Amino acid sequence: MESLADRIAQIQERIDRAARAAQRDPQTVRLIGVSKTFPMERIAEALAAGLRDFGESRIQEAEQKILGLPGQGARWHLIGHLQSNKAKRAAALFDCLHSVNSLRLAQAISRHVQEAGQPPREALLQVNVSGEASKEGFDLAMWQDRPAAAHGFFADVAQALALPGLRITGLMTIAPYGDDPLPTFRAARLLREELARRFPAAPWAELSMGMSEDFEAAIAEGATMVRVGRAIFGQR
Repeated sequence: MESLADRIAQIQERIDRAARAAQRDPQTVRLIGVSKTFPMERIAEALAAGLRDFGESRIQEAEQKILGLPGQGARWHLIGHLQSNKAKRAAALFDCLHSVNSLRLAQAISRHVQEAGQPPREALLQVNVSGEASKEGFDLAMWQDRPAAAHGFFADVAQALALPGLRITGLMTIAPYGDDPLPTFRAARLLREELARRFPAAPWAELSMGMSEDFEAAIAEGATMVRVGRAIFGQR
């Protein structure tokens, strides 16, 4: 039976191959193990195998794991939907917030970070470029053909970048399950390029996209973070 360490090594090898095929440095792609619903013991096993980045969706569940595994070098990513009323706790717990899906949420996070006297929290803007109604994120389906929607988003981005408690470093998106993911990944990459053109002072270094079934396609389109759960930890 394959060990968890074996599966992590296999995924990392696939990431490296995909990056090289895209003429990219494999070191520019970070593997995030989606550990939501899995017990703390499995995360400790993954840490022992060398994995350092973990993705969680629920604040209460994540808090138990984060507080239960201190000092082991884990980096914690919030990848699930975040409600404004939970922004304070999320800002205190996570190293990176992938799911900032509105200016209002960005403002709430920044306010809580400042009130707590913390350094600015790293965040990604979640964008819905596929048009799926079930997906969270700024509504940017067909953004290049929808000037009004794009203009409103860019105005929100300008305000979010000025927030003192937030450090926006890129975008996050989710491709439709079962469909060709490439159009979604390509739209997100092009959007990030447009943001870099409009707001050159911001880093725009990160592009969080790709999961167990499509992370290699995401890497081909520029993903710098891939969120892999099932292929590492197994079925939930």
